[in-house]
Amino acid sequence: MAIIYIAIGVFIVLALGVVIIYNRLVGMRNRKDEAWSDIDVQLKRRYDLIPNLVNTVKGYAKHERETFERVTEMRTKALQASGVQEQGMAENMLTDALKSIFAVAENYPQLQASQNFVELQKELSDTENKIQAARRFFNSTVQDLNTAIQVFPQNMIAGMFRFTESEFFELDESEKKEAEKPVDVKF
Repeated sequence: MAIIYIAIGVFIVLALGVVIIYNRLVGMRNRKDEAWSDIDVQLKRRYDLIPNLVNTVKGYAKHERETFERVTEMRTKALQASGVQEQGMAENMLTDALKSIFAVAENYPQLQASQNFVELQKELSDTENKIQAARRFFNSTVQDLNTAIQVFPQNMIAGMFRFTESEFFELDESEKKEAEKPVDVKF
């Protein structure tokens, strides 16, 4: 009779362990999804700011048509991207296109003095900072989830319930190289 009680006790402990691990994995997956949602919110804010920025610059630089078309095209691609990797590539291309808008703006001193342009530039800069913060938080939650899925005994539970590893929202190679360059400070 004691063996039956021991077997029942072991079964209850194992079942409780599976439930705890499963619930932990679900919580981590939900945190990862929430972190992606934060990125998505900031990206939508960025997409809303871009047409205003383009239209403001267009008013001053009418002959820079291809620059505006490229930004608009990259914005559309970014809006249509699906999945973390595709979204990351589209965002990197959009960032490069936005740099060209600011390069055009440098040729027009009256544009740089425009309060509307300055405000849009500040908003976009603030949004870019928020995207970077959201990206770091997302990648941190992905790392935690992926680690939890890979370690024993959680990997067995994760496999049984089909938890899969997630992709990081990473910089492309050109952004990595740019980020690794030393800052050149001139006075």
